[in-house]
Amino acid sequence: MHQNRSQCDGCATKAARTCRRRRSATTLEGLHIKQGEYGMGRVVKAALLQTDWAGSKDKMIDKHEVAAREAAKQGAQVMCFQELFYGPYFCQVQDAKYYDYTEQIPDGPTTKRFQSIAKELGMVLVLPMYEIVQPGLYYNTAAVIDADGRYLGKYRKQHIPQVKGFWEKFYFAPGTDGYPVFETAVGKVGVYICYDRHFPEGWRALGLNGAEIVFNPSATSRGLSEYIWRLEQPASAVANMYYVGAINRVGIESEYGDDDFYGQSYFVDPEGKFVGEVGDAHKPELIVRDLDMDKIKMVRDRWAFYRDRRPDAYPELVRR
Repeated sequence: MHQNRSQCDGCATKAARTCRRRRSATTLEGLHIKQGEYGMGRVVKAALLQTDWAGSKDKMIDKHEVAAREAAKQGAQVMCFQELFYGPYFCQVQDAKYYDYTEQIPDGPTTKRFQSIAKELGMVLVLPMYEIVQPGLYYNTAAVIDADGRYLGKYRKQHIPQVKGFWEKFYFAPGTDGYPVFETAVGKVGVYICYDRHFPEGWRALGLNGAEIVFNPSATSRGLSEYIWRLEQPASAVANMYYVGAINRVGIESEYGDDDFYGQSYFVDPEGKFVGEVGDAHKPELIVRDLDMDKIKMVRDRWAFYRDRRPDAYPELVRR
């Protein structure tokens, strides 16, 4: 038995802290919610949503708003949605009618709506959408909104595939404006979209530009890329010594094709370790994780890759 009340209180406090560290899982409107453990030092609580096609743009937008609000209840400070989040992955076919999914960024209705939500929730939001500049000129774009609702800028997907099931050159021009990194309320955030992840040069450019967290929203199918899904992003996190949030949608959108989107979204740290569990391979899921940002400096002090790189020795990298 304890000899005084202060010892008992101390034990109770310790027990409460242990309880808080335990992972929890709940269910909200079909979404499995996973919450990670508390880290040490400067911690950013970050969220990803992997989900299936709801049948309409309005339903998808509503679904993502519900998820953002749930993530905020879990304490999330930053959240990224999946590639082309409010639509189906229509790139399985080539049909000009799907150009109608485009919106202006930042002046379109979806950006404006989520600016208000970001401000209300105090959350940084990364919104992958289909951007129109003018008729015939469209981009696969992610808008970045700060926690006070300010639009910070956009990233346009740089590498555009054109293979069976992924006819993206029909829909998107190659990105412009390089690899921006955005100063947000949670730190320096970059974006690299889907097929981009196969190209190490962009990952490195984001690191050189100061990224601490890079989000990689994707739509990728089981028969094509599942074998490298858990390899590429962790390897890129290690090589560039930052956090990566990898998001993939789930399910088969049979109206558009037979791509089988396999989910398995996750966060990975600068050592290439998964932060908590990897997302489900079949079901919609909201993933919330604690990212210990002090780990970035620790790893970079151990491995001085940015010091030791030799850009003068790589002329072949900029040749065709």
